[in-house]
Amino acid sequence: MSVHEPVLPRRAGMREVESPAARTARSSTAVPPAPRAGSWEADVNDGRAHMHYFERQFGLNATKLLPGEFYVTADDHVLTTVLGSCVAACILDTEAGIGGMNHSMLPDAGEGVASGSARYGSYAMELLINDLLKAGARRGALAAKLFGGGNVLQSFTTNQVGTRNVEFVHAYLQAERIPVLAEDVLDVYPRKIFFFPRSGRALVRRLPPAVVAVDLADERAYGSRLRSEPVQGGVELFE
Repeated sequence: MSVHEPVLPRRAGMREVESPAARTARSSTAVPPAPRAGSWEADVNDGRAHMHYFERQFGLNATKLLPGEFYVTADDHVLTTVLGSCVAACILDTEAGIGGMNHSMLPDAGEGVASGSARYGSYAMELLINDLLKAGARRGALAAKLFGGGNVLQSFTTNQVGTRNVEFVHAYLQAERIPVLAEDVLDVYPRKIFFFPRSGRALVRRLPPAVVAVDLADERAYGSRLRSEPVQGGVELFE
């Protein structure tokens, strides 16, 4: 059974979403360590995120995920994304210090339709978990933090896509017996997420739609493509 950490009251700016035990163990004055030499991971065009940069705010190498992408690493690294109705599952092995994130747009391709595309949550979760296990994570040690699922896109309001995404990922993790340590989901606003796979630390900032107009435009365009384009090949990459 999944254990959900209550979401703290809304505050201005960025706040951390983590388990009570992690909050107790972590010092609020800790300074993120500098990037390790040779820790940069190569780009692979198989659904893995490829937008890499240096995040000065934390002094770490970073990877930004776009819709339909995922990324796994054991490095001292930060993963980031902006979410509207999409959902990001941050899954980690709390013992090995290996973690990753995905960014999925819709729960699945439709009743009775199998899809091998990271655009859909069902396949995005498989990609993420399989890559974690290949990297050395243990199945029994996996835990998750969940973000997004806001019903922020006007064209999706009647369908409540954000709500459907959250319901799907909850059901998936429960079926896989992966506990949920913390979450910040639903409501009507977009979020910017920073996830630190090695420690499992997660930061979330709730944002007004105008601040992330470009990111939400990407998400809206991606949603339009999902409705009009068939899946081609094993994985579709966001362009």
